[in-house]
Amino acid sequence: MPAPTNGLFDPKRTALLVMDYQNGIVGRLPEPDALIGRVRDAIADVRAHEGTIGYVRVAFTDDDYATVPATNVTFAAAAENRAMGDDDPSTAIVEPLAPEQGDIVVRKVRIGAMSTTDLDQRLRARGINTVVLTGVSTSGVVLSTVIDAADRDYRVYVLSDCVADFDPDLHDLLLDKVFGRRATVIDSAELHNMLAKG
Repeated sequence: MPAPTNGLFDPKRTALLVMDYQNGIVGRLPEPDALIGRVRDAIADVRAHEGTIGYVRVAFTDDDYATVPATNVTFAAAAENRAMGDDDPSTAIVEPLAPEQGDIVVRKVRIGAMSTTDLDQRLRARGINTVVLTGVSTSGVVLSTVIDAADRDYRVYVLSDCVADFDPDLHDLLLDKVFGRRATVIDSAELHNMLAKG
C-alpha cells in the first residue's frame, strides 16, 4: 500500500541515510550486489530531487576504544582487539556508494546513527524533517535509528528493499511487525513515486 504523503513529504527537507554500508559489514552478506544497486538507485533518486544524502559508518580511533566498557555486548570485543579502526579498509563505505561533495558523513562508535554523532544537528541545520533509512543491519543500526529518530520527532521511512540483516526471520519480523509503530515502511519504487510527487 503506498505511503500517505498528506502534502508533508518535501524532498528538499528529506535525507536518505546510508547506514553501515561499509566493506567489513556488507561483505558478510551472502549476495550484496543487488542490495547495493538498489541503494545506489535510491541515492540517485534523492539527489535528483535535491534531497540530502547522509552516510553513517562505525569506526573507532585509539581514544574511542578506551571509552567502550566491558559491559557493552556489541563493541567490547572490538575495543579489546582494536578492531574496526578508523583507517581500516573494512570500515570504509563500499565504493559503489561512495559519498560526494556536499553529502553528510559521520562516524559513530555505537549502534544508532545519532547517539554518538552530530548527525541530528547537521540534519536540522539543513532544515531536514524527514529521514529515509537504508542500512545493514535491520536489527542493529536500522532498529536503533528508527526509535531514536522517531523520539527526535523526525518523520521516518524505512526502505524495505534497501535494508538487510544476517537473520532473515528477524529482518522480516521487524519490517512486518515492529517498524510500523514508529515509521512508515516503503520500498524504493514507492520512494521514487513520492519524490516525483513532492
